[in-house]
Amino acid sequence: MTVADRNIAGQGILFVLIGVFSISINDLLIKQLSGDYPLHELVFVRSGIGILFGLVIVQFEGGWSILRTQHPWLHATRGLLIVIANMTFFLALAVLPLADATALFFAAPLFITLLSIPMLGEKVGPLRIGAVVVGFVGVLVMQRPWAGSDTLEVSRIVLLLPVLSALTYALNQLLTRKLGVDSKASAMAIYIQAMFILVSAVFFAVAGDGRFAEGSTNASVNFLLRAWVWPAPDDVWVFAGLGVNAAIIGYSLSQAYRLADAATVAPFEYVGLPLAVFWGFVVFGDVPMWEVWLGMSLILGAGLFVFLRERQKAQVLARGKIKGRY
Repeated sequence: MTVADRNIAGQGILFVLIGVFSISINDLLIKQLSGDYPLHELVFVRSGIGILFGLVIVQFEGGWSILRTQHPWLHATRGLLIVIANMTFFLALAVLPLADATALFFAAPLFITLLSIPMLGEKVGPLRIGAVVVGFVGVLVMQRPWAGSDTLEVSRIVLLLPVLSALTYALNQLLTRKLGVDSKASAMAIYIQAMFILVSAVFFAVAGDGRFAEGSTNASVNFLLRAWVWPAPDDVWVFAGLGVNAAIIGYSLSQAYRLADAATVAPFEYVGLPLAVFWGFVVFGDVPMWEVWLGMSLILGAGLFVFLRERQKAQVLARGKIKGRY
């Protein structure tokens, strides 16, 4: 690896760390607001502010012309998958501790490895298959199948929401990898923010008056369907922070994966796990139970092993290609 390559890889790692830290702040703010505002209102305001910042960045990356794309349906599909991934995760955040929801979401790399076999035709060896199995054992432990419904603090459907979020996020990643995307980071962030705005606007048109939430005692249902309300004065800055954060997240992660290969930057996304534990304890006083610690350790270990194994294989293949030239 040349000095230039190392510098680019370092920039990619820096961007992914900025993105992951911003995500942890985003999740914290969403959880704080989930008891008073509907999810689609938070998403609409967050993305509306975020897209304005994104359009400013677009001007520095080439102007309006970079928003033109030859793959509109690809971007629409990617945007829809990201919307589903985010909204299911946020619904879980309304009732689950930050650490629990975040740990379950990190099953995404395991889904990516498993689904890459039928979707991309990739060969996955027994070591990585074994790691995937270990990771899903971690997911199962966190689902606490031995506990009765009367002893669980939340419904099993809520516990499955971050797993569904992980699955749709994985499908987005695989679709991008399969079809390829050659757009600028800021343009890709704009496409996704636009899809967030569209979906949340549809939610407002259908359920913005809160009639579907009447009589419900389910926190996740209320978060999804309660009526729009004007933000309280103290919350206006929180809404603004969500919007700025949305722009930072979209740009940073897109830029990270454009600058460096996934095997280099993806393991650093796991910084989000200790950040979730930290914010959950400091802000909400949540201390993970033993099932969460065990499940988190299995998911973290399995995910990192899969990434490192893929990186090792890529390096071996690269050396083989270089030798083949001489």
